[in-house]
Amino acid sequence: MFIPATLYQIISFLLDVAVGLVGGACLLRLYMQQQRVPFNNPVGRFVFAVTDWAVLPLRKLLPVKGKWDLVCLLAAFLLVLAQYGVLWTLAGFAWNPALLPVMAIFGLLRLVISGLTGLLIVYAVLSWVQTDSPLTSVLERLSAPLLRPLRKLIPLVGGVDLSPLAAIVLLQVAAMVLGSVQLSVMR
Repeated sequence: MFIPATLYQIISFLLDVAVGLVGGACLLRLYMQQQRVPFNNPVGRFVFAVTDWAVLPLRKLLPVKGKWDLVCLLAAFLLVLAQYGVLWTLAGFAWNPALLPVMAIFGLLRLVISGLTGLLIVYAVLSWVQTDSPLTSVLERLSAPLLRPLRKLIPLVGGVDLSPLAAIVLLQVAAMVLGSVQLSVMR
């Protein structure tokens, strides 16, 4: 099936937004459970509202074991897999079906990197302007494991914590490396 380039771009953008929102929320649900962050806050309620439709049916197939709720990871992976399947079909590519899961893994890793980057940006902004927000404590708990090693290496500069900036820079470098690896795998 071939569609005009502009329509393909629109569909691709809308799928990116939808899969980014729901898949990112699935990954956030996994991370919040792993970090034992309570869900009785605005972030937790949002995550449940956005992901329950995808996670709960899968939970009947794979029950939760230990700290890692792999159903959330599977839901995010299946969303990215469906996104790439739809886009490849619309583009009319003759493609190897074995390549689709590999592409979805790279897409999922990009989603993890962009989600962590977004988390750190929101945390940094809220820490500067609104310290009494109910979101601040949730974001602090989610950001702390990422920032703790950097805080040991980077001192405060004029009372400002630069570890979120350093973490964002490292995540962007990781995204570049991931893109390079993906390109070499696709060749």
